[in-house]
This record gives sequence, C-alpha cells and structure tokens, in this order.
Amino acid sequence: MAIQLLVAKVLRDELSLRGIRSLTAEESEAIAARIFERITELELELAARGFNIPASGDDKPT
Repeated sequence: MAIQLLVAKVLRDELSLRGIRSLTAEESEAIAARIFERITELELELAARGFNIPASGDDKPT
C-alpha cells in the first residue's frame, strides 16, 4: 500500500531529524503497517460505540 510506504518514510525522516538513525526501512514499514492496523481497530471500536448510543428519548422505559 503506497500510503503506508509514505508514512514509513516520514517516520524514518522524523526520527532521523531527532538523531535516531537505527531504524531500517523494513522496521519503519512494519511500524507504519501496525499504526494503520491500530487506526482501523480504533475506527471499528468507535463505530461500534456509535451503534450503542441511544437516540434522544429512546433510553426511557415506556
């Protein structure tokens, strides 16, 4: 996925600016992939919560 490679490069560049130079291309790509996995998990969790929120007035017993 091209966006993951772009994020991996940005990650390497940002770490390099901070003096961290030991991250390989493969490591940064793995980190970027994990970041995207976690974002997807969070999006799913938030969507699931959205389905569980009662609409206004729907939570009152009849």
